[in-house]
Amino acid sequence: MSIATGTNKGISTVGKGLSFSDESYPICPPGGIQNVTVNQILLHPLKVDIDPNIQRVKTEERENMKSLNNKFACFIDKVRFLEQQNKILETKWKFLQERSKKLANMKDKIKPLFEVYISSLQRQLDTTKNEKCRLEGDLKNMQDVVEDFKAKYEEEINKRACAENEFVSLKKDVDVLYMQKTDLDCKQDALVDELNFLKTLFDAELADMEERISNTNVILTMDNNRDLDLDGVIAEAKAQYEEIAAKSRAEAEANYARQYQLLKDTAGLHGDNLRNQRNEIQDLNSMVKRLHGEIDCVKKQICALETAITDAEQRGDVALKDAKNKLCELEAALQKAKEDLAVQLRDYQELLNVKMALDLEIATYRTLLEGEES
Repeated sequence: MSIATGTNKGISTVGKGLSFSDESYPICPPGGIQNVTVNQILLHPLKVDIDPNIQRVKTEERENMKSLNNKFACFIDKVRFLEQQNKILETKWKFLQERSKKLANMKDKIKPLFEVYISSLQRQLDTTKNEKCRLEGDLKNMQDVVEDFKAKYEEEINKRACAENEFVSLKKDVDVLYMQKTDLDCKQDALVDELNFLKTLFDAELADMEERISNTNVILTMDNNRDLDLDGVIAEAKAQYEEIAAKSRAEAEANYARQYQLLKDTAGLHGDNLRNQRNEIQDLNSMVKRLHGEIDCVKKQICALETAITDAEQRGDVALKDAKNKLCELEAALQKAKEDLAVQLRDYQELLNVKMALDLEIATYRTLLEGEES
C-alpha cells in the first residue's frame, strides 16, 4: 500500500508537470509564443523504495500486540485472583455471619445467667443488710443492758461505800465499847483486889482483934472481980464487921454484875449489828462479783456481736465489691461484644463494598474478554 501510494504520488507529480496550469506556467499571452520551460522535479529519479516508517509501524504494532497480550494475561490472572479473593471474602462473610449468630445466641444465653447471678448477689446483699440491721439492734440492746448493769454496779458500789463507812463507824463504836469493857474489867479487877485487900485486912484486924480479945481474956481471967461480957462484945463486933463486909461484897458483886450485864448487852447488840453489817458486806461483795461476771459476759457478748457485725460488713462489702466487679466485667464484656460486633459489621460492609467492586471489575473484564474474543 505504501508503494502504491508513492507511485500514485509520482504519477500525480508527472501529470502535474505535463499539465499546463496556471500554477506552474504562465498563460501564453495573445500575440506571442513564450519559451518552453521544464519542471526540474521531473528530472529527478523516481523513488520506488519501501517507506522506512512501515517497519517501525509494524514493530510498534507487534510491541503493542505483545503489550496487549501481556495485559490480557495480567487481566486474566487478576480476574482469577479476584475470583479467589471473592471466594475467600464469601467464606469470611459466611464465617462472620455464623460468628455473629453464635455471638447473638451466646449473648441471649449468657444474659439470663448474668441476670440470675446479679439477682442472687442482690438477694445476698439484702440478706447481709438485714443481718447487719439485726446485729445493730442486738448491739443496741446489749449496750442498754450494759448501761443498766453499769448503773446497778455504781449503785452497789455506792451502797458498799456506805456500808463500809457504817462498818467503820460501828467498828469505832465497838472499839470504844471494847475500851470501856476493858476499863470496866480493870475496875472490876481493882474492886476484886480491893475486896480481897479489905477481906485480908478484915481478917487481919479480926485476927488482931481476936488476939487482943484473947489477951484481954487472959488478963480478965486474972481479974475476976469485974463482970464484963467480952464474948458478947466480940461477937457483936464480929457480926458488925461481917455485916459490913457482906454488904460491901454484895454491893461490889451487884455493881460488877450490873456493869458486866450492861457491857454484855451492849457488846451483844453491837456484835449483832456488826454481824449483820458483815453479812451485808459479804452479800454486797457477792453481788459485786456476780455483777462483774455478768458485765464481763456482756462485754464478751458485745465483742462477739461487734466481731460478727464487722465480719458481716466485711462479707457484705466483699460481696458487693465482687458483684460490682463482676457487673463491670459483664458490662465490659458486653461493650466489647458490641464493639466486636460493630467492627465485624464494619468489616462486613467493607468486604461487601470490596465484593461489589470486584464484581463490577470482574464484569468489566468479562465484557472486555468477550469483546476481544468477538
